[in-house]
Amino acid sequence: MDLIEILVDEEDNDRLDSFLAQEVDSISRSYIQKLIKDKLVTVNNKKVKPSYLVNQGDKIVINLPEPKKLDVKPENIPLEIVYQDYDVVVVYKPQGMVVHPAPGNYTGTLVNALLYHLENLSSINGVIRPGIVHRIDKDTSGLLMVAKNNTAHLHLSNQLKEHTIIRKYHALAVGNIKEEKGTINAPIGRHPVDRKKMSVTDKNSRSAVTHFTVLDRYKQYTLVEASLETGRTHQIRVHMNYINHPLVGDPVYGIKREKFSVNGQLLHAKIIGFIHPTKNEYMEFESDLPEYFNKVLDILKRQNS
Repeated sequence: MDLIEILVDEEDNDRLDSFLAQEVDSISRSYIQKLIKDKLVTVNNKKVKPSYLVNQGDKIVINLPEPKKLDVKPENIPLEIVYQDYDVVVVYKPQGMVVHPAPGNYTGTLVNALLYHLENLSSINGVIRPGIVHRIDKDTSGLLMVAKNNTAHLHLSNQLKEHTIIRKYHALAVGNIKEEKGTINAPIGRHPVDRKKMSVTDKNSRSAVTHFTVLDRYKQYTLVEASLETGRTHQIRVHMNYINHPLVGDPVYGIKREKFSVNGQLLHAKIIGFIHPTKNEYMEFESDLPEYFNKVLDILKRQNS
């Protein structure tokens, strides 16, 4: 088994499962709860419940089990591999592809493709999410880093926790943003009414910070580069909607009457940079905007001229 050891160095008083979900970004809360119930998590050498309240000075040990035989099947789905070595893979995910399977939907995902094209993937995130260190939404295109072993996974997830990974997105927002640059610092949690949505809220939320820079302005739209300091669910989409500039094509947070015929939000994970887990060198990768995104920009440029 692989071990993760955490020493609580500040007063917290949060539930154990919630605390670990924030401390170890690469492991989902549901998987953490399963590990706790399977008695694979100890606090001060004692087995506890997910509801245990964390205290300063607690020593938490997570025992990660060996990977089980996957229920998820490899599928010969075309996969654009931007970079690959013994530890990490950088892949391009197209719009419309789900990153990992979910109960009742085990096919057609990025994970299915990874299992076909790669021999080794980390097991930290369980049998459903092998290799997955971070995610982007189904209708967001762009670059993802994938871990091929558990050591690399822990190294990359720690960089996510420390906010040292560079993640830059290009997005087309509705309206004209007046500022050249800005920072949106607003906590994100589940929407109080619609539990399928996220929202800016102080209740059961986590800190969320997005930096943006205006790249180009059109008559009624603004092209921005958004950099993630944190990585909350739907963060850029929620934050841009929060400042009254929702993303073009966003079916959840965008405007109802959409001018352009697109299949989802115009949001692209363009640049990703990280310290390599074993080489200890900074590596950065960049991808072009997809054709459907450029088509909308071309229309707007013609209207500007």
